[in-house]
Amino acid sequence: MDFLALLKELFSGVVYMGTAEGLKTLIMFAISGVLIYLAIKKDYEPALLLPIGFGAILANLPPVIDAVTGNPAASVLGSEGFLTVLFNSGIKNELFPILIFIAVGAMIDFSPLLKDPSMIFFGAAAQFGIFATFLLAMFLIPNVLPNVAAMADGPEKQSLILRLASAIGIIGAADGPTTLYVANHFKLTEYMAPISVAAYSYMSLVPVIQPPVIRALTTKKERMIRMTYNEQRAPRVALILFPIIVTALAGIIVPMSAPLVGSLMFGNLLRECGVLERLSKTAQNELANLVTILLGLTIGSTMVAVNFLRWDTLLIMGLGLLAFVFDTAGGVLFGKFLNLFRKNKINPMIGAAGISAFPMSARVIQKMAKAEDPYNFILMQSISANVSGQLGSIVAGGLVITLVGMMIGW
Repeated sequence: MDFLALLKELFSGVVYMGTAEGLKTLIMFAISGVLIYLAIKKDYEPALLLPIGFGAILANLPPVIDAVTGNPAASVLGSEGFLTVLFNSGIKNELFPILIFIAVGAMIDFSPLLKDPSMIFFGAAAQFGIFATFLLAMFLIPNVLPNVAAMADGPEKQSLILRLASAIGIIGAADGPTTLYVANHFKLTEYMAPISVAAYSYMSLVPVIQPPVIRALTTKKERMIRMTYNEQRAPRVALILFPIIVTALAGIIVPMSAPLVGSLMFGNLLRECGVLERLSKTAQNELANLVTILLGLTIGSTMVAVNFLRWDTLLIMGLGLLAFVFDTAGGVLFGKFLNLFRKNKINPMIGAAGISAFPMSARVIQKMAKAEDPYNFILMQSISANVSGQLGSIVAGGLVITLVGMMIGW
């Protein structure tokens, strides 16, 4: 090998950055920097955004050039690259979403919900955005996305439209694991980057997205409504039976939701059984932290420039945001609707906590209530709506998979 060839090999990354692909890499570095900035400076769910941002940097590094063949060799994203291994073993086989739900289940206290089961309806109402966005996406995808519009009309095209619209709609639930579960079930590998980034980014941006929507739909008087709360916990027997019964019912009524509901309820049973405190704490801490790191890096690894810098991404991100707004609005408007018939009024803001972003959304609602009235405490009611939203989004995801699967013959 002559000296010039040796230099070219040594500095292949520098040469790559001077190409058109290198420019796209710089753009992805900038996007990664924004995510890391929001994580560190703004403290927007740093446990998610920081690994995602750093994973995107790793995924867009210049390829390694094989010294013998001169072709790109295995790097972090090669067939044996560690990010590819993580994706295949954690996302592609749906392991990470399952483990995350075990951890989340161990963190959730269903006692407030069991003491006021009516809050479960907020978890249902806040799923409105999923189905509204699904219908909107059905119209926009074939008319806006170039690669879909170019496909010949037929079962294959209709199948792709339905599958992609399903995954986009689920983004509105602010439930990252369920979104990944649906997207992976429908084999949307090509669109995994914008779908996963939209789902987890909007989860992190709950404090930014939800307050303006809530203020636009409520009056100051409504936001100041106080609600009574009994601090006594639900009976232990009820707390133990709840995850078992919910798993059985969900598995019977919506079988496709069983993996996610089952893992969530198993984690909760670890918490409430009273004899596995060490396992419960492990699920809440070590398991949650480890899987969050690996999940964030893996999601970031899907943000390769060639798959991310496309019109598809803008449409998916935009529709995902719209779904999020619709879900928030659906919960708030449902709370206002109930107040037409109730003597003891509900603070309609808690309806916005019916999305799945636990416990971020509940904290946002309490913060807004306190800003209007320093002595107004509606956190526990918001938590009730929030945990019901966690269940609602999983069931909605299972329903979408079942219904769309029937339509396309899967």
